[in-house]
Amino acid sequence: MPPTPAWYARPLQQLNRSLVRLTAAASLLVIPLTLLLCAQWPLRDLLHAYSREANDLAQLLFGGYVSVAMVYATRSQAHLTPDVLARRYPARLRRRLLQCATLGIVLPWAGFILYAAAPMVWQSVLQLERFPDTFTPGYFILKIAVMLLAWLAILQALVDLLLPVADLPA
Repeated sequence: MPPTPAWYARPLQQLNRSLVRLTAAASLLVIPLTLLLCAQWPLRDLLHAYSREANDLAQLLFGGYVSVAMVYATRSQAHLTPDVLARRYPARLRRRLLQCATLGIVLPWAGFILYAAAPMVWQSVLQLERFPDTFTPGYFILKIAVMLLAWLAILQALVDLLLPVADLPA
């Protein structure tokens, strides 16, 4: 693969580093998410209150976590892949398959999500939509997480397509 032109290599490397930092920071959402999920039963059984609100907050954290976790899985190649077969392929072929899948699957999917979800998300944000069962504020944040997932997939796709493996930090 030819060297990356300098005019876009630096922004791509910076984007790549930003994605690394974002995925590391978002991994910390697991701690409060776990605590909230574990607190639901004691709140319901002992206090007889706030378990539904804890569940709503856990859903918000989970939405944000999953939006970023998909990028992390892609970056670490931890998502579902036919690894038993692909492990035997040469690195160059694996890289080409990644680029083909990025162009043929990830980018069209992310573009469709942005196109299809934008009106719903925009309406939800304008209304500051609440959770339907509890009327707890913040449901619109879950819908924003859908857009975040699609945008992060596009940004990761740009890194995968345009930044040579040699330019990726370990």
